[in-house]
Amino acid sequence: MVEAESASPRPYAGDPVFDLHLGGKMAVQSTVALGDRDDLSLAYTPGVARVCEAIAADPALTQIYTWVPNTVAVVTDGTAVLGLGDIGPAAAMPVMEGKAVLFKQFGGVDAVPICLATTDVEEIIETVARLAPSFGGINLEDISAPRCFEIEARLKDRLDIPVFHDDQHGTAVVALAALWNALTLTGRDAADTRVVISGAGAAGVAIAKIMLEAGIKDLAVTDRKGVVHSGRSDLTPVKRELAEMTADKTGRTGSLADALDGADVYLGVSGGTVAEEDVARMADDAIIFAMANPDPEVHPEVAHRHARVVATGRSDFPNQINNVLAFPGIFRGAFDVHATAITEGMKLAAAQALAELVGSDLAEDYVIPSPFDPRVGPAVSAAVADAARRDGVARR
Repeated sequence: MVEAESASPRPYAGDPVFDLHLGGKMAVQSTVALGDRDDLSLAYTPGVARVCEAIAADPALTQIYTWVPNTVAVVTDGTAVLGLGDIGPAAAMPVMEGKAVLFKQFGGVDAVPICLATTDVEEIIETVARLAPSFGGINLEDISAPRCFEIEARLKDRLDIPVFHDDQHGTAVVALAALWNALTLTGRDAADTRVVISGAGAAGVAIAKIMLEAGIKDLAVTDRKGVVHSGRSDLTPVKRELAEMTADKTGRTGSLADALDGADVYLGVSGGTVAEEDVARMADDAIIFAMANPDPEVHPEVAHRHARVVATGRSDFPNQINNVLAFPGIFRGAFDVHATAITEGMKLAAAQALAELVGSDLAEDYVIPSPFDPRVGPAVSAAVADAARRDGVARR
């Protein structure tokens, strides 16, 4: 009997995407030279023992003599990966590697991808808490709602280092920055602007909260069953709290189409599709941020027929709402002052810094800077560090 030919070790050879990922996208690199025995005795035994003993006597020295204060754990359970959904921890690794590369490239922050083989809330919290001494911060990534809210909240309570769920807060920071500029361009004031958000998951909840912090008063969030309001009997605790902060304040109910009638702003983080006739009923000079990837809720060609400012989550259209504008600089700023947490004030400061970079170049197709603008990282990190000091979470 002839044995079947073994599968190729590179089944996708020649595909440029797979070729780029061959062997992974990152590696650990030493920052010290080991050229001879003297170098080795300083970097490892016996010299390293002196550093260990000093840290044992004063654990705060970890912040000076190890990589900990410049290193973030990028943690996922693989349940909400990009637009792919629940694909598991192994399949999530290429995304987590990519996130780590972005941290280094745009913030000078070292990052370690950690994909957990559990979706249990208690196990995730306990695992991350036990790993925390090795890191200066925790970036939670691609963990599905509503579990992500509890995981983040409890880790923030338990740890004295920054804990940040980027799917929530990174998206919210960049969306707010772009919205501030769009409001300026269309002559609107935040307090008089009516906003509709479709999607009540991680990003939708965080965007709603930061918009309220920024002065938006009339805000409705919708899910598959329409406006999230307290008159509904199907709300989770997170959605009930969201309803009380948003639609309950104005008495808004009904469908997404009802909410869009006369609205000034539409922010989409749902992955659904909005009918053109519903978009057409928005206010004059409307603002549409359709951020689902790869397919925006409203295609830009359709959106431009009815809106003055249009943004998406895609890189092939102007005004990309891209989290990489926020998270590297936010952690860089937090690490620079050894912050114990990332506060609402730090997020608002990051959004303001991003918005201000656009400056006098503000236009319909330029309400948010490019991720490759070299000013972005330094501006965000400086603003975040200053805000950390104001908010009393900076340790230096």
